[in-house]
Amino acid sequence: MSSFLNKAGTAVEAEEGVWPIRRRRILDWLVNETRGERFIDNILVEMCEKLLASGVPVARATLHFRTNHPQWIGARILWKEGLAEAKINTFAYGVENTPEFLKSPVNAIHQGAEEVRRQLEGTVDGDEDSFYQELRDDGLTEYIAWPLEHTFGKRHVATFSTSRPGGFTSEHVDFLRDLLPALTLVSEIRLKNIMARTLLQTYVGPHASEQILAGVTTRGSGATVGAGIMICDLRDFTAISDLWPRDDVIHLLNDYFDAMSDPIERYGGEILKFMGDGLLAIFPLSKETACHDLLQAIREGQGLMAQLNQQYAGNGREPLRYGVGVHVGDVMYGNIGSRRRLDFTVIGPAVNVASRLETLTKEVKRPVLLSRAFVERAGCAEEMDSLGTFPLRGLGEPVDVFAFPER
Repeated sequence: MSSFLNKAGTAVEAEEGVWPIRRRRILDWLVNETRGERFIDNILVEMCEKLLASGVPVARATLHFRTNHPQWIGARILWKEGLAEAKINTFAYGVENTPEFLKSPVNAIHQGAEEVRRQLEGTVDGDEDSFYQELRDDGLTEYIAWPLEHTFGKRHVATFSTSRPGGFTSEHVDFLRDLLPALTLVSEIRLKNIMARTLLQTYVGPHASEQILAGVTTRGSGATVGAGIMICDLRDFTAISDLWPRDDVIHLLNDYFDAMSDPIERYGGEILKFMGDGLLAIFPLSKETACHDLLQAIREGQGLMAQLNQQYAGNGREPLRYGVGVHVGDVMYGNIGSRRRLDFTVIGPAVNVASRLETLTKEVKRPVLLSRAFVERAGCAEEMDSLGTFPLRGLGEPVDVFAFPER
């Protein structure tokens, strides 16, 4: 049996396995006073500062989280004594197979260990892991790692280190252990918020994700937005998908979308959807340079596609061809779909014009076609070739069409 003080200051015996071992002010803060802080890195910094003020000599602390992200398998949040802000490092897929990770205490926790504790003072083993040597070089004397058990068995890791001679005392360790259940709850809430935001950004884009998180989730909700509209489609994809192995087709699509999408996002465009071998993107006119940015994105995308085709030619493959239609106008931007399955997208006549221009690229044999409305808005008429006026299927008035100059 161990004892702790209740709110009245009376010593109370605690049964084994009962949490907390001792009621402390920092626990009340973690549970009741962190609601207004969205970011777990800020909570980690403040928690460590409170630990120091409480006499627990923490010199380094980390939180390691597995994430649902298309690029990163996980992230580490690192605090060191004297830092006003924590450092956040992300780790790409594949790091989990490296020798460094496989020997790490974080991996040991993921494999089921309930604690990894290492004294850093004294004799160095011949097979000393470089990670522990780095801690020793930083003047640390003890390292402890514990699991943070989130819902459905999702296991993350918290670590604490000290530079105190002799390491942590048993009282320090009990203090830190008492934080783990509260830190688990606090971190899971923030991590799920991050994951929700990341998943939405991954599948519907940054602006749409913000709208959805803000509560724009009812069918028909949305707004009218002025935007430059870009629709891109890959040529001969049906024939490619029939002839190529499945994995090669997926790899091709990813290469093509990387080449066209990265510049769109870099210049502030928003990809609303991938449609098989095509994509729909908008550049909201709320940004003064939207039309110029759209043109720059296309030019860079063309350059990246040229590099990709050089690689394909070196492998004996035919170059990839594509068509891009560009227009500008008002679009209806919001939730459309059935009662239970919604799509956050744009519709309207302006989208139809961009789509018809993309189709027209097949007929006129030019990869990028732009409407007069867009060219005038962008002020780039002198840079473009005028191809004349074309009737577009399903549209009343013919459209004056321009193209990028042929090289």
